[in-house]
Amino acid sequence: MSKKVLANDGVSQSGIDKLEAAGYEVITTNVAQDQLQDYINKHEIDVLLVRSATTARQDLIDNCPTLKIIGRGGVGMDNIDVQYARDKGLKVVNTPAASSASVAELVFAHLYGGVRFLYDSNRNMPLEGDSNFKGLKKAYAKGVELRGKTIGIIGIGRIGQEVAKIAAGVGMKVVAHDSFAEKAPTVSWKLFDGQEIKVEIPLVEKDELLKTADFISLHVPAQKDYVLGKKEFGMMKKGAAVVNAARGGVLDEVALVEALENEHLSFAALDVFEKEPAPEVTLMMNSKLSLTPHIGAATNEAQDRIGEELADQIIAILD
Repeated sequence: MSKKVLANDGVSQSGIDKLEAAGYEVITTNVAQDQLQDYINKHEIDVLLVRSATTARQDLIDNCPTLKIIGRGGVGMDNIDVQYARDKGLKVVNTPAASSASVAELVFAHLYGGVRFLYDSNRNMPLEGDSNFKGLKKAYAKGVELRGKTIGIIGIGRIGQEVAKIAAGVGMKVVAHDSFAEKAPTVSWKLFDGQEIKVEIPLVEKDELLKTADFISLHVPAQKDYVLGKKEFGMMKKGAAVVNAARGGVLDEVALVEALENEHLSFAALDVFEKEPAPEVTLMMNSKLSLTPHIGAATNEAQDRIGEELADQIIAILD
């Protein structure tokens, strides 16, 4: 009898193909959270795959005896009671490397859009581009270049290092702070002609980073306290900008809006929010915020890597 995998939040076709080739049955039905336990038990599911929508808490873990693996397509596992599941004998896996490049590119999509006011221009051109073209041109005339500016990366793990690579390629100065890093990391990448570039990313204290960086990008796991709050925003350079493509809740959104409204920060970008899937309306309506709906890993390439990495781990564990 083939083992059954329920990909409740979906999985890439390449991941499905790899699992099916190994003899697994892959089910991509999206089951409502309140019906998930019954579905798993009725169909004797061996593996539950989730992304950010479906949760796997203690009650589900306790009441689904056929489950052997819970897999998270992505990095953060806030929606899974990881240690509890492992204590109960389940394997819990994720895909920490698969989406790093995609998240880093989204950070720079926000940064490039921010320094040229695209987040606001894209709102206003459809409304008054035909009647106030010259006025809008003047309003967006004071853009700046990223080249030569300093980016401070808080959290220099896989995604932070991908951000550092792009920043170095753009010509930015890169500094980083990481409470868990023991030494300055060296990042490397190959150019189109085969040349390899290696760069050491200097580590600095958090306060120094806040005071010197023109742009700050967050790449930290979920925490109990804010990494950036009112105090930290106040320490930043006037006119600095912030990007959070890490986790909702690592940044104080109320304090962020205040820092934008009093013009201490020039703009900010959020891909994650304290309240998902219903972020605060004050964020949605703020003209100095560049916003995306938690799409850091939402590229075809990242989803293929995620599906294949999950498939490899499942096969390695169960076969």
